Amino acid sequence: MTPVEVTRGNSPVVLGLPHTSTWLPDAIRTQLNERGQGLDDTDWHVHTLHEGLLECATMVRATFHRYAIDANGDPSGQSLYPGQNTTGLVPKTDFDGNPIWIKAPISEEIEVRRLAFHAPYHAALEAELRRVHTQHGVAILYDCHSIRSDIPFLFDGTLTDFNIGTNMGRTCAPPIETAVLEICGETDGYTNVVNGRFKGGWTTRYYGRPSEGLHAIQMEPAQSTYLASETTPWALDPGKARHLRIPLSKILSRLDTMTREGIL
Repeated sequence: MTPVEVTRGNSPVVLGLPHTSTWLPDAIRTQLNERGQGLDDTDWHVHTLHEGLLECATMVRATFHRYAIDANGDPSGQSLYPGQNTTGLVPKTDFDGNPIWIKAPISEEIEVRRLAFHAPYHAALEAELRRVHTQHGVAILYDCHSIRSDIPFLFDGTLTDFNIGTNMGRTCAPPIETAVLEICGETDGYTNVVNGRFKGGWTTRYYGRPSEGLHAIQMEPAQSTYLASETTPWALDPGKARHLRIPLSKILSRLDTMTREGIL
């Protein structure tokens, strides 16, 4: 299996999906313990949530699970949230702090995985961002995620519904953050926060270079907004998903329109 799938469009908007796959090579899967083989930390159904929301958007999707290597992690292995519980480039634990490996990979194996999975994903993502930037003079990376709403190991209390990350406004022009927040705020029944617990992962921080016309924003809905239950079998709730797709569609359409109308 190739480590990345690309669906090419002509919009200035590029969707990044680093954590939606459950595929692992057998050699890696068999190293996981029973807890790890549950793959609980998947961004369940996020590709389905975004399918067809903006027909002309490019989609770049990692085809490997984050337990092989985190496609949204800093390739140097540095923590994006110093002083807070988090998981590494190759996670040693799940989001609840439980070990996931029978034998955790050593640094040499992590480097092999980086070259086999992380690097090709980002080569494809960067190529698509450069392509649409050349075409339009601007590109927006909309990095698509999700996470359970209740994870005491990572955060206190219940997570807000929409978690928007721009690394404190550094990764995109202000009108982008404002537009996304406005749509989330005017959608009844949902809560939202900008740069709360999740401020944007390495992908958002690395590609977000507004001075170069490259903008990046991370969206991380709580999985309670679209799953029937935040536990196995992680089934999609069609009614919840339909409702959530409305503001997500508005966001992508607004971003596409902003770029085409020269607002950025």
